[in-house]
Amino acid sequence: MAPGLLVLFICSYFFLLLLISYLTGRKADAQSYFIGNRNSVWYLVAIGMISDSLSGVTFISVPGKVGTGAFAYLQTVLGYAFGYVVIGMVLLPLYYSRHLTSIYTYLQQRFGPLTQKMGAVFFILSRLTGSAARLFVVTGVLQLFMFDHYHVPFALSVTIMIALMLVYTYRGGIKTLVWTDTLQSVFLVAAVVITIVMITKDLGWDFGGLVSNIVRSEKATVFFWDWKQPDFFPKEFFGGMMIAVTMTGLDQNMMQKNLSCRTLREAKKNVYSFGVMQLVVHIFLLSLGVLLYEFIRAHGMQMPAGTDSIFPLVALNGLGTFAAVAFVAGLLGATFSSADSVLTTLTTSFYIDILGYSTEDMDGRKKRLRQRIHIACAVLLLLTVLLFKAFNQSAVIDTVLFLSTITYGPMLGLFAFGILSRRKAPDGASIPVCIIAPLICFILKKYSAEWFGGYRFGNELLILNGALTYAGLWLCAQSSITRPSLR
Repeated sequence: MAPGLLVLFICSYFFLLLLISYLTGRKADAQSYFIGNRNSVWYLVAIGMISDSLSGVTFISVPGKVGTGAFAYLQTVLGYAFGYVVIGMVLLPLYYSRHLTSIYTYLQQRFGPLTQKMGAVFFILSRLTGSAARLFVVTGVLQLFMFDHYHVPFALSVTIMIALMLVYTYRGGIKTLVWTDTLQSVFLVAAVVITIVMITKDLGWDFGGLVSNIVRSEKATVFFWDWKQPDFFPKEFFGGMMIAVTMTGLDQNMMQKNLSCRTLREAKKNVYSFGVMQLVVHIFLLSLGVLLYEFIRAHGMQMPAGTDSIFPLVALNGLGTFAAVAFVAGLLGATFSSADSVLTTLTTSFYIDILGYSTEDMDGRKKRLRQRIHIACAVLLLLTVLLFKAFNQSAVIDTVLFLSTITYGPMLGLFAFGILSRRKAPDGASIPVCIIAPLICFILKKYSAEWFGGYRFGNELLILNGALTYAGLWLCAQSSITRPSLR
């Protein structure tokens, strides 16, 4: 694909996002920024959450990993679907009944201000580092295929992209993101479907041949039953269920859009329909993985060293300009939807949970403060991406993503204790408990194979993390009984 055409397309892409930002942000106020005036259309939120939940790394990695892990990831996605039911039945009613803007306000109501700040700090660190790591990986792909051709340094290219994200989220916040995320989800799904169609035609298959070849492929194995391995079905399924509960239901970045729906009933329809769409999109991604390997084999192409390079290799070099444009559109949609919303949700959490301000009665001084925080979050995101570039080690990124994942375990424990127990743990007790539990899990992850006869932790580590946090809070809890937390 010609770099000039790629530049033209990316410029057009961002122009469209800026146009949507202008149209949705003209009359935006504080409530528009934080919760979209609680007037978001539920099915637009559901569609937009697809690109928000699928980062650019997932978009690239899931098809490539079919070669080594088959369809094992689908076990986790099946768990997601049940996790979204828990969100709809338990968490959304909790949030709506308390009229929350930041979900960590619940921790303040149930435990106290220190626990609220602890939850917010975990969220801010996890989302900031996780989004930066994913943005670093995807920017590297664009750097290779476009920016290096024009001798644009990496620091300048990532600065331009974050600056554009800052511009189109600065005024409208959630009100704008609901629409931009919807657009980017459409690009993502279209990219996958277009690539599948073009590879199917290239291989000379009809629809029946496509389905039969994928089903018969040795790479399409779904269920795995070696209990010592991370891909053991119960580990993947129940771990996936808890991943959905924590990384969607207990994550301000995902829940802020849900809380912008008009009613609890619409929010539930949003999260249930999103669960179905999430499952379908992942089946498409995994099926695409089988096709990518078949295409490389049929054309005698050299297999790249890393599985993450397989999708870009075929899309950008093997299928022509139209497929290349579709791939870039999907990559941008997956990447920027998960990165741009972080600027708004980090701002929200810092403004409400750390500084303790309310979104009501926002005067000129508070509005300027909110805008400065929004800009500061963009700068922090940029600095974190550049830090990854300075180290330039994939192992560092993998470690950061793992650490950002296990920080959700304390969230699971905190909310579970608050909802299921009537005991009241001292506010300050949450701090050591929420530090010790992830530390134990980090050690277990590193040494489990050596200590437990080859046993390797997978997604179940998240459940263990939450259970350790719950147990720690229970030990610290006072004997007095509080009123049920769901009332």
